[in-house]
Amino acid sequence: MDLGTIDPRSDRAVFRQIADRLREAIQRGELREGDKLPSESQMGAHYGVAHMTTRNALQLLQAEGLVVAQHGKGVFVRKRPPIIRVSSGRFARKDREAGLGAFAAETTRLGMSPSQEIREIAEIDPPPFVAERLGLRKGAKVVVRRRRMLADGIPMQLADSYIPATIARGTKLMETDSGPGGTYARIEDRGHRLTKAREELTARMPTPEERKLLHLDPGVPVVALVRTAYDSDGKAVEVFDGVAAGDKHVYVYDVPMT
Repeated sequence: MDLGTIDPRSDRAVFRQIADRLREAIQRGELREGDKLPSESQMGAHYGVAHMTTRNALQLLQAEGLVVAQHGKGVFVRKRPPIIRVSSGRFARKDREAGLGAFAAETTRLGMSPSQEIREIAEIDPPPFVAERLGLRKGAKVVVRRRRMLADGIPMQLADSYIPATIARGTKLMETDSGPGGTYARIEDRGHRLTKAREELTARMPTPEERKLLHLDPGVPVVALVRTAYDSDGKAVEVFDGVAAGDKHVYVYDVPMT
């Protein structure tokens, strides 16, 4: 590849200029997924700079999530993971009636195989943000279902559902297998016909635990989503607290312009 040149008289730090050249090569496709980048010594000789300068450039690209370092092998352009397009129609009742939860329906439409790992099912005191959204009285309990969602065996998101215990007790929501259609199908079985949901999206960097569970490379952010589901009486019946790998999801919404 053509490493280009740098301007030592520029106000922009030399290591940032080197990172710029490499980033441009990746964006142009001159460096493709899985390609090995020139070594620190090769770049140092080309640009006439110390190894520490080229190392800082590579670390900057790692922090941006563009490259990954493999011990003893070098630095490579990071392979892009599969992408889930999360549409506004993922909660269609027809999917629940067909026995598919929202995640399963979305991944299946994209030709991927969905699976989940149950991390915890318990009756607990609700966190304050959950109690507020559900409008719970002091002392009221919720059932939490904590899961890790995977597509083709690749971790995609962490999904915690909080359901009022008065709805979840004595149902399959207390079991590992919640049954066909997932959580929302079981809530509707209890007579709460779902009519709308409110979603709150926030982008941030992952915690160490989230990075480990989602197999995130350095520099990859997460999208935190809090969704409150309401029944036909306007009652909040579930709060979903999800953390999705930012490089594996695109959220697509249809917004009415009325």
